[in-house]
Order: sequence, then structure tokens, then C-alpha cells
Amino acid sequence: MYPQEIVIPMKEELTENGFEDLVTPEQVEAELKKEGTTLFVINSVCGCSAGTARPGVLLALESSQKKPNHLATSFAGFDFEAVQKVREHLLPYPPSSPSVALFKNGELVHFLERHNIEGATATMIANNLSAAFEAYC
Repeated sequence: MYPQEIVIPMKEELTENGFEDLVTPEQVEAELKKEGTTLFVINSVCGCSAGTARPGVLLALESSQKKPNHLATSFAGFDFEAVQKVREHLLPYPPSSPSVALFKNGELVHFLERHNIEGATATMIANNLSAAFEAYC
């Protein structure tokens, strides 16, 4: 488990921008049962989270005309049970952190795995997510 003093500032980068911090499996299930679209970020301490994933997600939300109805996040290596629950909804994709999933009425419609994030710029991630928002939101 990562130390709380390391994780909290990384969580706040999203929660201070409207993301709901989900820490239990029950919260994840309730979130994914909501009608409409949910952008779910599996947050992480890895460098690509800070360098491109979180900034790319925030840029997409800032610059897109269409946006998800709901924003949620859980932290890999910290919110163990919540992350495990959301990963059940991401099958057949293997565990990946960071990662970004877009759900529509509880069904996965778009997914960025870690290998899609590594080496990409924040702008590339934002453009990818903006196109998904346009298609599904």
C-alpha cells in the first residue's frame, strides 16, 4: 500500500476538478449503475499518471463540448477493493494503471490502458478522450 501522504495530492488533482473519489466496491457499483456516461480514472503513482494521464483527462474535460455525466476515480495500490471492483467491469482487459474508462449506462464503451498512455502526450490523451466524449456523451 502506498503511503497516504503520497497518494492524497494525486487524488486531489482529480477530486478538486469534480471527480468523486470511490474507495469501496459498493461505491463503484452504485456509480456504474447511474444512467448516462461515467468517466472512470484508475489513478496511479506512476510517472505517466502525473505527466500525461491526469493532465490529459483534465484537458479533455476542459476542452470538450460534450462531457460525461459523471466523473469517478479510485487509486490503484491504495483503494484495493474499489479498484478490484471496477476492474471486474473492464474485463476482458487485464489490470492496468493508470487507465481511463468511459462507461455508458454501466457498459464499457471506451478504454485507455496504460500502454495507450505511456509515451503519449497529455494533448494526445485529451484528443482521444474528446473523440470518445463526442461519440458517446
